Amino acid sequence: MALTKAYGKDDMGKLLIEQLSVGMLPTNCYVLHLEDSTQAVVVDPGDQGAEIAEHLKGQGLKVSAVLLTHGHFDHIYGVKALKEATGTYVAAPEAERELLLDPAENLSLSFGHSVTLKADRYLADGEVFEEAGIRFMTIATPGHTAGSTSYFIDGEKPVLLSGDTLFCESIGRTDMPTSSMGAMMRSLRRLAMLPDNTSVLPGHMETTTIGDEKKYNPYLSGMDRGE
Repeated sequence: MALTKAYGKDDMGKLLIEQLSVGMLPTNCYVLHLEDSTQAVVVDPGDQGAEIAEHLKGQGLKVSAVLLTHGHFDHIYGVKALKEATGTYVAAPEAERELLLDPAENLSLSFGHSVTLKADRYLADGEVFEEAGIRFMTIATPGHTAGSTSYFIDGEKPVLLSGDTLFCESIGRTDMPTSSMGAMMRSLRRLAMLPDNTSVLPGHMETTTIGDEKKYNPYLSGMDRGE
């Protein structure tokens, strides 16, 4: 596990976001917490759950919840160990329920370590909820998988946890079980409507912004003009 980045956000006052690189691919796992709180939210613990738990313990943080953007193995391998170490609960998109329970569809079978996962809570599109004092809104962004979901945090400097839907100048693959290129394009149009200054924290590679993706991502080209 490698610490990739830690930064703060001045509009909610005190929201801190830490980006961890975990697993074989690797995957970006995010830890979010308010500066004056010991409660944290972990997004997509794709591997090394015990190490993540120890890392947070060393910072005096307790895991309030685990959020999943989708059910692929490289985003869920670390969930069981993290949950066992912390006693936290897991929230996942409602539309991803079946994929999480199918090792073939979540691709873990292909990588020799079958895993299934039943979430403690399933989230609907447009649902607004609060964890660790942070308000999230779910945005259904199918395409990479049928239930792929992004999490939006509004504010003067908004944040989007985009999973494997939107990457820096790229998008997630659409040649996997439950994928759809048509659904992906509809999801991208939805994300293109977010404020340009929205920071995009993807499941892989570096961070970006909605504004930059409208300029440089060929899949979003023209979306800011309603094309």
